[in-house]
Amino acid sequence: MLTNKIFRTFVILLIIIANIGCDQISKSIVRETVDEREWIEVFQDNLILTNVENPGAFFGWLSDLPPVSKSVLLALLPSLAILSILYVVLTRMNLTRGTVVGLSFIVGGGIGNIFDRIVYGSVTDFLHIDLGIFRTGIFNMADVSIMVGMGFVLWDMVINNKREGLGVVDEIS
Repeated sequence: MLTNKIFRTFVILLIIIANIGCDQISKSIVRETVDEREWIEVFQDNLILTNVENPGAFFGWLSDLPPVSKSVLLALLPSLAILSILYVVLTRMNLTRGTVVGLSFIVGGGIGNIFDRIVYGSVTDFLHIDLGIFRTGIFNMADVSIMVGMGFVLWDMVINNKREGLGVVDEIS
């Protein structure tokens, strides 16, 4: 039982560290090689590489707040939320694999963006997708981790709702 718990914790921490690492390495490369507001077409005008420092939240929201309010809303509260999710994923043994993986991705992405806010005072965003009818804002790998994590959690919820009717349980212990 203890060996399974140690292995589970190791996998969770590995997923979190891998997400933080991918995020921070990609942001570091962008900060060093792409000028601020430079617009590089990676794949025609459908995938753009740029370098934008976002002092606020989603699409710059809350960027005009006083520094103390901004620190509380954009660093302290998200840190508490991430710590709560980390506590849940590490202690609740009845979570399904998909939920554990998804929450681990969310924690890794959240830590990546919180780290930027604390160390740099802003978050480095650098990717933009424009496929005509589908267009994103400018985002980073931490945002991708969070979205992929949410996808895992939602997918798992849908699958498990279908399985509950069949009596199937898929837990990590």
